[in-house]
Amino acid sequence: MAKKFEYATVPLLVHATKQILDNWGQDGWELVQVVPGPNPENLVAYMKRTVSDGGGDS
Repeated sequence: MAKKFEYATVPLLVHATKQILDNWGQDGWELVQVVPGPNPENLVAYMKRTVSDGGGDS
Protein backbone atom coordinates (compact mmCIF):
# COMPACT_ATOMS: atom_id res chain seq x y z
CA MET A 1 0.00 0.00 0.00
CA ALA A 2 1.28 3.45 -0.91
CA LYS A 3 2.19 5.91 1.81
CA LYS A 4 -0.28 8.71 2.40
CA PHE A 5 0.71 12.17 3.54
CA GLU A 6 -0.99 15.19 5.01
CA TYR A 7 0.35 18.70 4.49
CA ALA A 8 0.34 22.00 6.36
CA THR A 9 1.48 25.52 5.67
CA VAL A 10 3.06 27.22 8.66
CA PRO A 11 3.87 30.92 9.03
CA LEU A 12 7.41 31.38 10.33
CA LEU A 13 8.71 34.43 12.15
CA VAL A 14 12.36 35.01 11.23
CA HIS A 15 13.44 35.42 14.87
CA ALA A 16 11.73 32.15 15.96
CA THR A 17 12.18 29.86 12.94
CA LYS A 18 14.10 27.09 14.73
CA GLN A 19 11.70 26.96 17.67
CA ILE A 20 8.65 26.79 15.39
CA LEU A 21 10.16 24.07 13.19
CA ASP A 22 11.34 22.07 16.23
CA ASN A 23 7.80 22.17 17.67
CA TRP A 24 6.28 20.89 14.43
CA GLY A 25 9.04 18.28 14.11
CA GLN A 26 8.17 16.93 17.58
CA ASP A 27 4.67 16.26 16.23
CA GLY A 28 6.05 14.24 13.32
CA TRP A 29 6.02 16.94 10.64
CA GLU A 30 8.87 17.11 8.11
CA LEU A 31 9.92 20.37 6.46
CA VAL A 32 9.46 20.26 2.68
CA GLN A 33 10.17 23.85 1.65
CA VAL A 34 10.36 27.42 2.94
CA VAL A 35 9.14 30.28 0.75
CA PRO A 36 8.96 34.05 1.28
CA GLY A 37 5.90 35.30 3.13
CA PRO A 38 3.82 38.45 2.69
CA ASN A 39 6.50 40.69 4.23
CA PRO A 40 10.25 40.51 4.97
CA GLU A 41 9.77 39.36 8.58
CA ASN A 42 7.73 36.33 7.57
CA LEU A 43 8.41 33.06 5.81
CA VAL A 44 6.01 30.22 5.04
CA ALA A 45 7.02 26.62 5.68
CA TYR A 46 5.42 23.71 3.84
CA MET A 47 5.33 20.63 6.08
CA LYS A 48 4.28 17.01 5.56
CA ARG A 49 3.85 13.89 7.66
CA THR A 50 2.74 10.33 7.05
CA VAL A 51 -0.92 9.61 7.68
CA SER A 52 -1.63 6.40 9.59
CA ASP A 53 -4.29 3.94 8.36
CA GLY A 54 -6.69 5.44 10.88
CA GLY A 55 -6.44 8.88 9.25
CA GLY A 56 -4.76 12.07 10.34
CA ASP A 57 -5.40 14.34 13.28
CA SER A 58 -8.36 16.63 12.80
